[in-house]
Amino acid sequence: MEIFKPKIKIAISGAAETGHCSPQAMELSMKLGEELVKHDCIVVTGATTGAPYWVAKAAKQIGGIVIGLSPAISEQEHIKKYHLPIDYHDLIIYTGSGYAGRNLLLTRAADAVITICGRMGTLNEFTIAFEENKLVGILEGTGGIADMLKEIIEKSHRGPGEVIFNNDPKQLVEQLVEIIKKEKKEE
Repeated sequence: MEIFKPKIKIAISGAAETGHCSPQAMELSMKLGEELVKHDCIVVTGATTGAPYWVAKAAKQIGGIVIGLSPAISEQEHIKKYHLPIDYHDLIIYTGSGYAGRNLLLTRAADAVITICGRMGTLNEFTIAFEENKLVGILEGTGGIADMLKEIIEKSHRGPGEVIFNNDPKQLVEQLVEIIKKEKKEE
């Protein structure tokens, strides 16, 4: 009998509103979504717009699995109150926890978190992951918080954490997957 092990789950933390992101943020996000599927990862998002949505769309277009964690209590609230999409996800879990609670659940639900562009909510997701010693990948060159995090980490005087910086989606995913597989073997 074959034993099935859970797939690697990567949370996407990034700008829902992308007006401040770099011009290449959408293209890099889409490439990231494709790379995650090619490396047999499940994509976990905040069931939102912007960069996480672009990753989800690219992942679904090539047959990947995408799970969303919504701040809303129901699909109706997700759409009407939060104005969030439901497409490009296999499953959306309605947490009823608002954005702060959703951010906590999002980071804890994954083996690693990837930060793309971002604003305050993305910074919140990063700090949760960082404080909990979660593996974090930063897709550099996407603008916003992602391009500020090296300096923020340096000025926080808390050590480097388990943070990988790379501007190439393929290399970033390969680095994260290698670390996760190594950690899972050690358990």
